[in-house]
Amino acid sequence: MSLHLEIVTPEHRAFSGAVSNVLLPGADGELGILEGHAALVTALQPGELRYEAGGKIVTMAVGSGFAEVTQQRINVLTDMALGEDQIDEAKAEAAMKRAEEQLAAMSHNDDAEEVAHLQGIIAKSLAQLNLKRRAR
Repeated sequence: MSLHLEIVTPEHRAFSGAVSNVLLPGADGELGILEGHAALVTALQPGELRYEAGGKIVTMAVGSGFAEVTQQRINVLTDMALGEDQIDEAKAEAAMKRAEEQLAAMSHNDDAEEVAHLQGIIAKSLAQLNLKRRAR
């Protein structure tokens, strides 16, 4: 028996299928999941999600979100899930540069929500760039 992994974004289902293991970018660090894992719900931070399916390891850049784990199933709800071939390096670099410039121009009294939004853009852009550059 194996695990069933679902990766869902607001726009589409990025993956649905049987896997033998999953590595998640948890809020407190990387989290490895095998069949029979204790049930849990955890926050995800932008980073790399890896899973093994059919003897092949697949890596995706994911954004923030949540993962629900049961003994036979993992449901990942995230705001971004991209494979290496879906990442446009130039666009990711440009988005990160714009967010860094906007963040640098903000004063200490500016909206904390806007700061968090810009930091999220930077983190998601970094996740994409790290995956794309490692694949070269």
